[in-house]
Amino acid sequence: MATPGTPGDTNAPRRFSSGPFKGRTLRQHVMRRLILVLPLTVLMIILAKSGLMDRLVDQYTFKPTSWFDDTALVQHLRLTVTRNGMTGDRPDCLLFVVNGNSPPSATMIDVMEKHSGTCPKPDLSLPKLFTLRVDRPAQRVETDQGSSGTFHPIP
Repeated sequence: MATPGTPGDTNAPRRFSSGPFKGRTLRQHVMRRLILVLPLTVLMIILAKSGLMDRLVDQYTFKPTSWFDDTALVQHLRLTVTRNGMTGDRPDCLLFVVNGNSPPSATMIDVMEKHSGTCPKPDLSLPKLFTLRVDRPAQRVETDQGSSGTFHPIP
């Protein structure tokens, strides 16, 4: 009959003598991993839900040359408009319509509110909220929010 802790004992916790588990049981190894991974996962979820991750990505990826790329500019404006409180809608419930005939120094972008899919009041309408005028070379954005046709700098 084997004594506890000897190689013949089937009830003793198995300890690894080599490899990454050196001196630890499998349960100890799993618990250490959970203690490390679980708080990081919770932190990432909190950062994503608060919008901080989107802002950090925007600051990292939006460069001076992005002012001339419609896709990058619209993504930047989507975050700017929602972060500045110009609209209470979620960023994915806004539609940006870029006027391709505008000159680079006065590109007009209509901001519309989507009412479809998961957005509020799904009646398939697209009411216009305001217009943005973008001076790409000067890297400046103005809006006519609250005063149709009269542009002022965004907040």
